[in-house]
Amino acid sequence: MTATITTIDLPSGTIEYATYGPEDSAHPPVVFVHGVAVDHRLWQPVAELLADAGYRCYAPTLPLGSHRIPWGSQADRSPRGAATLVREFVAERNLSDATLVANDTGGAVTQFALDADPDFVRALVFTNCDAFDLFPPQPFRFVFALLRQRALLKPLIESMRLRVLRHSPLGVGLLLAHPDPDLTWSVFQPLRTDARIRDDLIAFLQKIDRADLAAVTPRMSRVTLPVTMVWGSDDRCFTPEHGRRFAAVFGDSRFIDVPGARTFVSLDEPAAVADAIVATSARV
Repeated sequence: MTATITTIDLPSGTIEYATYGPEDSAHPPVVFVHGVAVDHRLWQPVAELLADAGYRCYAPTLPLGSHRIPWGSQADRSPRGAATLVREFVAERNLSDATLVANDTGGAVTQFALDADPDFVRALVFTNCDAFDLFPPQPFRFVFALLRQRALLKPLIESMRLRVLRHSPLGVGLLLAHPDPDLTWSVFQPLRTDARIRDDLIAFLQKIDRADLAAVTPRMSRVTLPVTMVWGSDDRCFTPEHGRRFAAVFGDSRFIDVPGARTFVSLDEPAAVADAIVATSARV
């Protein structure tokens, strides 16, 4: 099923989002939240499976490096600012009954959103993501430190032309079991071609604070929503042990191991994620 791409003006910025599935769905909607240097296509295999099952899915492209509409220097270009965008998107599209699904840096962004309003959606699915002081994990702490340097960012992105480097542990090698070369290169194009997008990413990375998330994650115990962790068990960045520790914070959580999947479990094993979303939606 082909996605429809729409632009929406929110109080904190203008973003694009993809929609899948019938507008008149009888099921609760699904909203996806991605992390740094990826776009809505991270979720496309899952969204297509859900759309075929009759679910309406929304996949915003947040201004985290693979976006095409600049966030701008007047915006709060921080994890909390991105969390505000997520809550504004949910409110503007009347999606308070949604199941929200988060991955990677998007998991941290979602926690900041929940910290501001623990009930802004109806259910939660976290795939492998940041929590506690793992924000980000190694080797990406080192990679993010390099990307924050304005003089280094563009040359580093240009170096990703080389598939061997792009699919190495310093690229997406730790994130995907079977990387698609076209996808892994295309997500870098906004950073290659637009200095304003590079400025947005630098500003965001400069605002990442491990201590901030370390304080927020334990407060997720206030969240009373149904929660499911769908965790790629082959992930060396966000290990299953980390995922189980994160799951234990929530009062109503379930944990699903997904063998053979890494951080981007939605691309490695989309059916497992789709099944978990359906099951979690039914727990509301």
